[in-house]
Amino acid sequence: MLDTLLLSRLQFAANISFHILFPTINIALCWVLCYFKLRSNFSGHPMWMRAYRFWVKVFALTFALGVVSGITMSFQFGTNWPGYMETVGNIAGPLLGYEVLTAFFLEATFLGIMLFGINRVPNRIHTLSTLLVGIGTSLSAFWILALDSWMQTPAGFEMREGVAHATSWWDVIFNPSFPYRLTHTLLSSGLTVAFFIAGLSAYRIRLGDTKKAPQAALKTGLVLAAVLAPLQVFVGDLHGLNTFQHQPAKVAAMEGVWHTERGAPLLLFALPDEEAQTNHYEIGIPKAASLILTHDMNGEIKGLNEFEGNHPPVAPVFWGFRIMVGIGLLMWATAWLSIAMMRKRPTLPNGLLRLLEAMTFSGWVASLAGWYVTEIGRQPWLVTGVLKTADAVTTVPPMHVGYSLFMYVTVYALLLWAYIHTLRLMARKSVTVEEFELRGPTMQGGFTQPTVDIAKGATS
Repeated sequence: MLDTLLLSRLQFAANISFHILFPTINIALCWVLCYFKLRSNFSGHPMWMRAYRFWVKVFALTFALGVVSGITMSFQFGTNWPGYMETVGNIAGPLLGYEVLTAFFLEATFLGIMLFGINRVPNRIHTLSTLLVGIGTSLSAFWILALDSWMQTPAGFEMREGVAHATSWWDVIFNPSFPYRLTHTLLSSGLTVAFFIAGLSAYRIRLGDTKKAPQAALKTGLVLAAVLAPLQVFVGDLHGLNTFQHQPAKVAAMEGVWHTERGAPLLLFALPDEEAQTNHYEIGIPKAASLILTHDMNGEIKGLNEFEGNHPPVAPVFWGFRIMVGIGLLMWATAWLSIAMMRKRPTLPNGLLRLLEAMTFSGWVASLAGWYVTEIGRQPWLVTGVLKTADAVTTVPPMHVGYSLFMYVTVYALLLWAYIHTLRLMARKSVTVEEFELRGPTMQGGFTQPTVDIAKGATS
């Protein structure tokens, strides 16, 4: 029978899984919008403004869902996890407050100008507003990840009568895992957006959109992915080494190491068996895990046997890590193959367009898999070494949590369907609707002027 603890964990997981989809897009998408706007300003070519106009609508839709789902998620600190704020509220509260003061207010202030001011304010003000919204989204990630990283590797605090108090806010924010997690997450957002843009642009092209804007957006997404994918592999390796140092139980689950051993293999496939504390059907590279994690083929990796009662469930962490890495490598290969093909021919073949279309939301899958590795891998701790998850949960009856979980999942499923359906409609409309008037900023004095050029508009 499901108890309150499990149901509350499932409910928070459902909320965070839905919410994280939208910031993962918006953090990087706003910087791509800055790029489109600057290219439009300096080149004067209408295709860049056309690309900006399409993707800023996508940004607005995504931003709205991110804000709404973020608000409902924060309610659960009081309804489902009262012990969390009672124990570490002196740390979590200020960090969440800083996020609102420095990031959300910045985004909210300039978002209106970014969305509706393109023909109403000077061009330089509109461009600055887009830049400031981009800074706001990145600051939001900074503070949220500072808190999450502190929960993973807490530092800069002391416990007084069972309550955490900060002794050094610098150490709280820049805790041991924060720089790696922040960089890894920002790069993940960049890769998610790269394939989001490339996939949706490929869909528009395959539908028959002959304008230059989808081609420019497609190339932008592919180049971004080609640059970020190998960089993400490098940063991911550094993040893994940091995790190996500070959270060895999580790494043992990721690698499927049940008993401490030297020369541990890098498992490509296995079926972890938690009851028997072993893996079935192992396929691996001998000694490769030890080489990667210790830089020594005979290096020692602590096994899960050394963390009995204090290690995470193995199967979701083990498989989440492999899904994340597998999709990342597929992104790398697809981006480089597409770039190579574009150098030889003006348009990509239909098969490659279909592959990019299928990978539109691949970044979501990889990001969720990585997030599950991070959060499930911390269990049974809510704050590592400080507060266990079971000690923070509410005493609300399981039936009540089950009802709210059902409603959350139902509403989120409908919203996710509506979001993807709306994106498809927007893409189809961009193919069929002709713009007889392209309004945008001109270079003279930085003010917008209406321009009418049907011949140019039809090919841009």
